[in-house]
Amino acid sequence: MRRKFLSKGFSVLLILSLVLALFSGCSSKTNENASDEKDTDKPKASADAPGWQSNKDPITFDWYVNFSWFAHKWGDDVVSKYVTDKTGVSVNFISPAGNEAEKMNTMIASGKLPDFITIGWWEDAVKKMIVGELVLPLNELADQYDPYFFKVSDGAKVEWYKQEDGNTYGYPNASSSPKDFDKYKDLKPSNQTFLVRKDMYEAIGSPDMSTPEGFLKALEEAKKKFPEVNGAPLIPFGLNEFTDVGNTSLEGYLQNFLAIPMEKDGKVYDRSQDPEYLAWLKTFREANDKGLLAKDIFIDKRPQMEEKIAQGRYFAMLYQRSDLAAQQHALYAKDPNSVYIAVDGPANSKGDAPALAGDSISGWTVTLISKDVKDKERAIQFLTYLISEEGQMDLYMGKEGETYDMVNGKPEFKPEVLDLLNKDRAAFDQQYGASFKYWMLMDTNMSLAWAPPASEPFKQMEDWTKGKTVSYAEFDGISPTGTSAEGVAASKIAQEWGKTLPKLLLAKSDKEFDKLFSEFQKKRDSFGFEKVEKYQQDLYEKNKKKLEAAE
Repeated sequence: MRRKFLSKGFSVLLILSLVLALFSGCSSKTNENASDEKDTDKPKASADAPGWQSNKDPITFDWYVNFSWFAHKWGDDVVSKYVTDKTGVSVNFISPAGNEAEKMNTMIASGKLPDFITIGWWEDAVKKMIVGELVLPLNELADQYDPYFFKVSDGAKVEWYKQEDGNTYGYPNASSSPKDFDKYKDLKPSNQTFLVRKDMYEAIGSPDMSTPEGFLKALEEAKKKFPEVNGAPLIPFGLNEFTDVGNTSLEGYLQNFLAIPMEKDGKVYDRSQDPEYLAWLKTFREANDKGLLAKDIFIDKRPQMEEKIAQGRYFAMLYQRSDLAAQQHALYAKDPNSVYIAVDGPANSKGDAPALAGDSISGWTVTLISKDVKDKERAIQFLTYLISEEGQMDLYMGKEGETYDMVNGKPEFKPEVLDLLNKDRAAFDQQYGASFKYWMLMDTNMSLAWAPPASEPFKQMEDWTKGKTVSYAEFDGISPTGTSAEGVAASKIAQEWGKTLPKLLLAKSDKEFDKLFSEFQKKRDSFGFEKVEKYQQDLYEKNKKKLEAAE
């Protein structure tokens, strides 16, 4: 009886299953037809037309920016409202509240990332995201959803960021290929400057500070003539902050001013051993011996430095000009003669012109699209729009008739907009949001066609660097990172250098300096410097091939 009941029950279930399958098949067919009709109505992705134009439905992407200082919001200014009206895309920016590396590692460990990620190209997290398959290949997304990407992207940059699997996952900002560099080198400024306070410099006779003797004498005279600034001691010479791995002013900046080569006879050159470089580090040691290096420069962090720049307390600085824009405004408003100007700084014994770094092919940051992105198609279409000339002009110039007008075929900011840009960048950002407030994918070459001429108090600093910039593209990213043997060795060496550098400047004599430097070299060798050198050489040679392939 039980077996008979089960048999009947099974038969009923079988019949029901067949009916449901038939119904499901019809339903599926209907859905397929509906889908086909929908796809037929929708314009096909084309290499000749921007994909974003085919769908402007409202969508909001979460965009993580790996810089704790980035605090801008989307939708509060002319540019972001205009872009959203035009494309349908809104952005929810996310930035870390504290340590950037910790935040990135936490997100990577979770296996889930926001839709877009913008991060320094040199960060270990970039490789972790790619190896962990947490981000999508831009080339595959473009093939499937928006071939227009290949029309507007720079082939050299796509090739540069191509991984061993043949895919490109990130697209850079502020990037220049060697061809770009050749094309724009006379227009392209560097950010690396040797600055002096104009009134003080002129008061001591505008001396030549390019030689060790002239440099030391100028600091002495400035301190003697201006012992205090508004009741606070003068700081004769300023630098970037000292970190646990060194000081950028006393490394790449100084080496570039001294025109020390990056390679010799096809081999990566160890610039830190160069006699010209060591001679200038000894000059700074002598400056400290003469009481010309204030204690402040060894302990101050960025906020303290910015406050002292705004007070005009530094006489001279080896610093990046863009990072004192707000302070320059404040000084200029009080007294135009109290601003900082760029002059010839430390030079090698031959008096060669400096070889300052401009935009590299790696750029500053890379932007990636997460595997968890809520809409792959809209994401690659939005990225393609942003890197296109149309998107770049929208982000830089804003909305025609509101932030700029066309004058003789060229976009020009309206007078009141340009006036605010030159006088109060923070207010300009809040109201208009143009001039690359949203810099994540900015093309600093393309924008040269629209950028208004620099005005004082910035023009002099910018103009001084033009014609002195060079491309160091083939040396981008050649230092090992991460947990590989080379990466661990490089990290230990960097940490040791961070401890040694201030000691070199504080040494009581050149003899003590030499002893400290010799000890550093021995430790460096014991940490595995030979591995680091081999890694750098191998990557340098690969980089050269990449650049050749992109030409």
